[in-house]
Order: sequence, then structure tokens, then C-alpha cells
Amino acid sequence: MSAPRQQLADELLRRFAAALRSAQLYSSGHPIIARNLDGLATAIKLLHAIEPSIVIGLVGEEIIVDDQPIAKADALGAMVRRLQQCGFERVTIDHGVSGDEIATFLDALSKVEPPTPGEEPPPFPTLPHIRVGRVSIEKRTESHAADMAALKRMYSDAVTVARNVWDSAQTEGKPDATAARTMIDGLAQAVAQNRTALLALTTLKNYDNYTFTHMVNVSILTMGQARGLGIDGPLLREIGLAALMHDIGKVRTPLEILNKPDKLTDGEFTIMKRHTIEGAEILRQTPDIPTLAPVVAFEHHLRMDGTGYPHGISRPALNVATMICGIADVYDAMRSHRSYQQAFPSDRILEVLKRNDGTQFDQHLVRRFVQLIGIYPPGNLVKLDTGEIAVVLKAYAPDPYRPQVRVLFDRRGKRLDLMYEINLWESDGSDGGPQSIVAPLDPAEYQLDPLTLMAPA
Repeated sequence: MSAPRQQLADELLRRFAAALRSAQLYSSGHPIIARNLDGLATAIKLLHAIEPSIVIGLVGEEIIVDDQPIAKADALGAMVRRLQQCGFERVTIDHGVSGDEIATFLDALSKVEPPTPGEEPPPFPTLPHIRVGRVSIEKRTESHAADMAALKRMYSDAVTVARNVWDSAQTEGKPDATAARTMIDGLAQAVAQNRTALLALTTLKNYDNYTFTHMVNVSILTMGQARGLGIDGPLLREIGLAALMHDIGKVRTPLEILNKPDKLTDGEFTIMKRHTIEGAEILRQTPDIPTLAPVVAFEHHLRMDGTGYPHGISRPALNVATMICGIADVYDAMRSHRSYQQAFPSDRILEVLKRNDGTQFDQHLVRRFVQLIGIYPPGNLVKLDTGEIAVVLKAYAPDPYRPQVRVLFDRRGKRLDLMYEINLWESDGSDGGPQSIVAPLDPAEYQLDPLTLMAPA
């Protein structure tokens, strides 16, 4: 975070704490409350001049603003305690927030009763430009079983939100932007804190919910690439939201075409291809949707060599968000089992991407994607060249074929009481140990959930 931005973030937190304190101490209408609200509104406006959204979060003992640590929690103790008491660990303030919204938010925050242990928190006012959420899974620790369970809940919740966003676009003509942005806030911070574990979740298969898992997977995979390019903060969330909405135009595609079990005819495919134009139109007409979203919806099937659709559209260059979303879209679609398509093994999928390296897809972005995901992504169950069975823990960027794995079964097929890890990229086989992966395996055949086996042994 640059020095001026850091100063603005510091001032924002100071003003936030002062405004909350006055709302707790004085009755409504008191001039001190009005003065502190004006100061907070000014601080928010100055930060919004640099970025469209501001995220204030609590991670462990730190207060963060847009993924960057700003202060220790004890430096703003009263504000932090109030947020924690109410179960709020993230506050997102979008551009366009009004003074009345800020006043309503602070008034509600000062008066809401903290939930009793084991009970759901009380309802909180829904505001168009201010959202609260939880980031409790984002503690700065290594992934463990509890973290993975929390991530799985987050992923499941995200799929539910994606369904609701889709349904609102279908019934009301506009997706629920507030629900989508709240969900993306959480996913973006999770990508920033635990990218490997979150990418592993995209290997989950739910054939009945393909449309909605695809929306979430493409968003996660796109944000993972964006983080690898050094993108974070508000822009990361905008890219994630655009990727989530990339196929929203399909809400106008007839169901008999969208769900057809067989290959589409030329006429049906022509209708299907209209979803890029329909999506851009829907998103352009949806309030609180960043301008990047309709661009990505319109462009995500265009390719660098001029192929793809909409037909007749020529671009001297595609938006980088479009290009990384396009890679994520193709990858997730190819690895997903549908009624008319068997899921492709990861190495075959990535070979297809690499075969178009430099023509349809930017060669540098494809190579970065392969390094990010690996040929065998984290969470995959695999067979090693020695016959042992392992779960992939982490891709090794210089050699995507040889990741870090945890061995679960010995070469005779016996489940190990004491699992062990090996970095295949460091193994030369001189000790008779494994050197490489020979095939991906279906964890269902072994009655395993590989995600739970990624926790430290």
C-alpha cells in the first residue's frame, strides 16, 4: 500500500472509531455525532477517489484495509470489540454510499445486541452500499482440518448464493448485485490468505449444480490467476465478480438448449452464443455492477487470434480480466462431467490450453496458469510410479508434473497408519521412492475425501 493510501486508511479507521464511539455515547441528533459522521464520510470519499470499494477487516490481532495490515487491534480497541461482539469481522463500503447509509449503519452497529453463544446473530439492516461479513477462516496460519471445513462451508454457501444470483437475474431481469458482492468479498480474501486450499475446493464435483459450481469455480480460478499477477484489493474483487457473472446471459437461453444432453445443432449453438451479448446487456442495466463485468461477459469467448464469438467483433487486445477468465472458463468446463461430456484428466485439459498457447490464449498467462494449478491440482488423488497412492498438496511451479504429495497407501494398497509427505520435484528415485505421478484416481472408489487429507499429518 502506497504511503498516501496508507495515511488515508489510517484516517478512515480513526474516523470510524470516533463516529462509532459518539453513536454509543450520545443520543440521536447530537451535534458531536453529526460532526463525526461528516469526518467519516469525508475519509470514505477520499479513499473512494482511489478505489471503488473499501474493505475493513479483522484478521487475528490485525486490522486490515483492502488486504493490507494497517493497525493492531488493541490500537482501536473499542471499535474492534464492538465488531467482534456482533460477529462482524468484515465491513465493505462501496462507492456511492450516502451519509444517511453511514448514519444508519453506525446507529445499528451501536445498538445491535450481541448474539448469545450457539444462536444465530440478530438481523442487521440491509444497505445498498455497506455490507458486513465474516472472515474468520482467514487467520494467518497453515491450512488445517478446521480451516478446510470452514472453506468448504464458504464454498457451499457461495454456490447457494450463485444460484440465488442466477434466479434473480432470471425472474427480475437483474442479478442480485449485493448478494454477489458480499460473497465475492469473502472469496477474494480467502484467495488472498489461502489460495492453494481454495483452489483445491474447485475440484469438487456436483453434477446437479453444474451451472452454479461453474460460476463459483471460474470466479475462484480467475482470482487465483489475478493474485499471481500481483492484483489485490478492490480490483481483485471486481475481477472475481466479473468472472462470477461471465455466463449470466444464459438465463435468457431456452432451457431445452441449455440443458440438452446431446450435442447442439448449428441452429441451437447460434442461439447459445447469444449469451455473451445478453449477459453484457443484463449487467450494463444492473446497478452497482462494475463496468468490468459487462466487458468480461461480452468478451469471454473471444480469442486472441480473432476466433470465437460474438462473430464480427475485432479487438486489438483483450482485457486481461477477459483473458484469465477465458482460461478459467475453458479449464473448468473441460474437467466437469456432464451428461454429454466425460471429465477430462487435468493433463489433457492443460495440453489443450498449451496447444493454443500464443494463438487463442496468451502464452504467458497459460504458463502462469499451469504453474498455479499444476497438471495435478491440490486435492487430487493420484497414483505414483511406485504404485503408492497420494493426495496432491501443492503444485511446484517449475515442474507442474511433480507436485508435493502426501502418501496415503503403500505400493501394496495398504492404508498407511503414518502418512508421509514427499516433494516429487526433489526426488531422484535413488532411494527407491516415487519420482512422478502416473495417473489421477477417482477418490470415490477409495471412499476418501481428499480435501480432509490435506491437513498436516
